[in-house]
Amino acid sequence: MIDKTMFLEIINKIADNIILNKDLLNELDMAIGDSDHGSNMARGFSEVKKKLETLKDSDYQTILKTIAMTLISTVGGASGPLYGTAFLKASSVVGDREVLDSNDLIKIYEVVIDGIKQRGKSDKGDKTMLDCIIPAYEAFKSSVESGKDLKEASKQAEQAATEGVEYTKTIKALKGRASFLGDRSIGHQDPGATSSHIIIKTISDIVNN
Repeated sequence: MIDKTMFLEIINKIADNIILNKDLLNELDMAIGDSDHGSNMARGFSEVKKKLETLKDSDYQTILKTIAMTLISTVGGASGPLYGTAFLKASSVVGDREVLDSNDLIKIYEVVIDGIKQRGKSDKGDKTMLDCIIPAYEAFKSSVESGKDLKEASKQAEQAATEGVEYTKTIKALKGRASFLGDRSIGHQDPGATSSHIIIKTISDIVNN
C-alpha cells in the first residue's frame, strides 16, 4: 500500500532524481534531439518540488492534477504535454482513495499509457518513453496477477523498464526530432525513455525501502 506520506516522498524523490540526472538527459538528447530534455525536465520538477509542501493535506487527485499543470506550464518541447498528460490521466483514476494499492497502480499505468499514445500519436517500438513504460506496466500487471506483492511487482516493473531503455538503442526513431535522423538514430538511448525509467526506478526504490 502507498499512503499519502509515501506518495509525497515518491514525488519529491522523483523530482530530486530528475534534477540530479539533468546533464545525463541533456547528453542523451544532444545525440538525437534538442539537447534540452534534462534542462526542461529539471525546470519542471523544480517547480513541482516548490508546491509539494502546500499539497501535503490534499487528496491524490489534487496532487496529481497540480503536478500535471505545473509540468505542462514549465517543461518545454514535447515532454511537457506528454508528462503533463500522464499525470493528468493518473489523477482521473485515483478518486478519493485513502491509500493506493497494486490494482490502483495498474489502472494508473493503463490510463497513462493511453494518454501518452493519444497525445504523442506513438506506440511501443517508436523509440519513445512508451518503450520503457509499456514493458514496465506489463511486468507489473503480470506480477500482481501471479500473486506477487507491491514490492516485488515494482521490482519487476523496474527491471522491465531498464530493458526497455536498452531496447531503444536498437531501434530507429519514428517520432519527434530524432526521427529526422532515420537509421542514424539507431545506437542511441532515448532520453524520454530514460526519464521515464528514472521515475519508475524511484517508485520501486521507495516502495522497497
